[in-house]
Amino acid sequence: MSLPSPNSAENLIGYQRRLRIAVFNRNFSTTGGGAERYSIALVEQLAAKHDIHVFAQEITHNWPGVTYHRVSMPMRKPRWINQLWFATCTWWLTGSGFDVVHSHENTWHGDVQTAHVLPVKYTLFSELHGWRQVSRWIKVATSPRLLAYLGLEHLRFMYRPNRKVVVTSESLRKIMESTYPGCGRMMSVITPGITLPPLLVTPLGKKNARSLLGLPQDGYCILFVANDYRKKGLNTLLKALSQCPAGFVLAVVGNLSELPIFMEQVKILGLQCRVFFLGTLQNVAPAYESADCLAHPTLEDTFGMAVLEAMSYGLPVIVSSSTYCGISGLLQHSANALIIDDPLDPTELQHALEKALTQPLLNAELSKGAIAFANCYQWTKLALQQEMLYLDVDATKNG
Repeated sequence: MSLPSPNSAENLIGYQRRLRIAVFNRNFSTTGGGAERYSIALVEQLAAKHDIHVFAQEITHNWPGVTYHRVSMPMRKPRWINQLWFATCTWWLTGSGFDVVHSHENTWHGDVQTAHVLPVKYTLFSELHGWRQVSRWIKVATSPRLLAYLGLEHLRFMYRPNRKVVVTSESLRKIMESTYPGCGRMMSVITPGITLPPLLVTPLGKKNARSLLGLPQDGYCILFVANDYRKKGLNTLLKALSQCPAGFVLAVVGNLSELPIFMEQVKILGLQCRVFFLGTLQNVAPAYESADCLAHPTLEDTFGMAVLEAMSYGLPVIVSSSTYCGISGLLQHSANALIIDDPLDPTELQHALEKALTQPLLNAELSKGAIAFANCYQWTKLALQQEMLYLDVDATKNG
């Protein structure tokens, strides 16, 4: 059988050979961050059409038709040694027998490489010149950890004719192209997506969700969803909340490892009765159902998956500008979101929160715009883009 031309999208869509695909993600769990949920969603969408094998060190996921391979973890820390170990093990285990190898991790091998975060090289050297740049290179040269990360990243994004590099936003694509110019011709943008909730939230549904999570029934509930509280702006949000009326409360969903530091800030600001730390939730749906808006004053987010998830529930969202958050480059201020210029300014955030929650016409407009936006970013559609890349890789290898 002759294979379709890799340059023909129509041929690829019609060419439905079942592929054997290896997927790498060290933590394959729905309670992980956006990168983990992204890789899990694509696996779930494509498992019925292809033979998918997941290679991970931590697995709390079970899906029909998916084969799971637990990779050993002799040591969790230092993380850079574990990263090298994982890369080596997966290279050994997937050297043959797979049509496509898809890595969501910093590994040197993989036909499809999905970048979820800013490149290490960019974070180390962006906007450094002269002696500051020389000093940073000296620091790198004397650090096995940084050398390991940079070395893996260089190999990961090195040009190969049958390699695809996927980024999650246009803002990340621009950064990647400036940092690793050679990978530009391999690059595609596939944003995160969502599965739309079956029904819109009703007042009774919101009441039940708040009861389930132990949240107060009265007042406005602001939702914050993140595992890295610092990077995603909880510090600024707490300051903004302290300036909001007493009827405003905050529900925080995510990893509690930073809880002691932020509990101290809550105490200092006198917010003990207004902030609720819910921890990591296996099912985040009740949190979205209970809220009146989502606040995402992130300092660094290549996309912002929580923002899209909240919009699918019709929540007004307040989010940092595209300088800080990738999804904001797709949003329209006051039409489907409120976009703040400075995520470190609690007063700007406070004003946005009060506008979103206390102005009924604006609230309704933001909710309507959020649902319309989310409808365009469903996993069922985005998984087809991912499948196209798989088929293109396979066709190139066998053409």
